[in-house]
Amino acid sequence: MTLLSTTLLAFSMSTDAFAVAIGKGAVLRQPRFREALRTGLIFGVIEGLTPLIGWALGYGASRHIEAWDHWVVFALLLLLGGRMILAGLAAPEPAGEASDPPRRHGGWLLVATAVTTSIDALTVGVGLAFMEVNILVTALAIGLATTLMATLGVMLGRRLGALIGKRAELLGGVVLIGIGTAILQDHMGFW
Repeated sequence: MTLLSTTLLAFSMSTDAFAVAIGKGAVLRQPRFREALRTGLIFGVIEGLTPLIGWALGYGASRHIEAWDHWVVFALLLLLGGRMILAGLAAPEPAGEASDPPRRHGGWLLVATAVTTSIDALTVGVGLAFMEVNILVTALAIGLATTLMATLGVMLGRRLGALIGKRAELLGGVVLIGIGTAILQDHMGFW
């Protein structure tokens, strides 16, 4: 993978966390940078670890499907991108009744939320096992991009709400499908 592909993949993987972080920031009372960074680090570490786990799982299977691995990567990215696009197009959930907003979120709640937003990174990790890619660099890029985007999301959440979160998810899905298409075209010799 090129530096551009790795960067695009990393920021695409961070869009779920960004969208959720905007929601997290929107419900906090005047979130401070420290809380935003705490949220970003939790999301980033988990999002950086899951492609490593997926890669390890996929690497064991890669020898058996080497002839059509590019189709596996394309299908996984197409499915993930499509899911993200559908989520981005879905109607926002109605807001609950106003109450005194908390100053910070519980640690276990953030971890559980980060795990649910990182399932796509696990799947991408499986797909990356079928490619010649430095998984440590890619996982680090995904983790750093997610840390940055989730931190930014919490800070922006109070002002921007769900509007931008949906659009970020939509854009991330389009980028994932684009990366999958480029990988397929490269392996098929269309470039």
